[in-house]
Parts: sequence; structure tokens; C-alpha cells
Amino acid sequence: MLLTIRPAERADIPLMLGFVKELAEYEREPHAVVATEALLDRALFGAPGAAPVCSAIIGEIDGIAEGFALYYTTFSTWLGRSGVYLDDLYVRPAARGSGLGKALLTHIARIAHARGGRLEWSVLNWNEPAIGFYTKLGARPQSDWTVYRLAGDALARVATGG
Repeated sequence: MLLTIRPAERADIPLMLGFVKELAEYEREPHAVVATEALLDRALFGAPGAAPVCSAIIGEIDGIAEGFALYYTTFSTWLGRSGVYLDDLYVRPAARGSGLGKALLTHIARIAHARGGRLEWSVLNWNEPAIGFYTKLGARPQSDWTVYRLAGDALARVATGG
């Protein structure tokens, strides 16, 4: 079995959108995906006059794409260095346990380590398999912090001063 990690290419956009939809199904929110191929393309490869805002890697087993990870740069004022936020890491169910998830995470960990920063991500509280996987690697939950989100109407109200 040959595991390969490679940068995502434009031709991978339909595949990645499929992975996003599979992940949303797994996370019990298939209706929440509003991303399109065009939006992913713009985010990953930039639009005219705009830089990309994230990066992605594809994980393959024997030349067949079985997973991906999407990440972007963060910055810590306390460290004075950039790090990485892992937005999505997904491996198809049939490929879980193959080492592909660890290979994807290791690849991104190398990027964060080279920057001197951190690698951070969120995981759903009920996702015991993922929590076990991350814990086994040495990751620890940050229980002193609570994630907050502004979205939809609430975001629009704050953005417009309402």
C-alpha cells in the first residue's frame, strides 16, 4: 500500500467538493454545505487580483484519492509567529485505519512546525473516533477557551452596526 500526500490542483476541485459533502453527511449536517466548485476554486487558487485564502492537500492510497485536508494561516500575537488552522481533515470510511489520516495531519504539522507556530482545529464533541485519533497523537483539548461564531443575520447586524 502506497500512501501519497500531494498539493491539491484545480482539477481536484470536484473531488474536494465531494469530500466536503461526505464530511458534512458524516457530521450530520448535509444541508449545511453551500460551497460550490467556483467558491472552492477562488478560495484555493485566488481570483483576479486576490490571493488564495487557504490551501489543501490530497491523500491517495495506491494512486486513488481517499481523503483531503484544507487549512489556512493563523497568527499568534503571543508567539509572534504564524501557525496553521486545520479546517477539514477527511478520510473516506473504507480508508480509515490505513494511516492516511495520520499522514495528512503529519504533513500539515510539518508546515506549522516550520513556521514556529501552532496547529489548531476543532472537533465535534460527539466524534469519539476523531477525538481518540487526535488524543493518541498527543493533541489536547483547549478546555479554557470556548469557540464563538457570528453568522447569518447576527453577522449582518454586527457588520452593519445594527
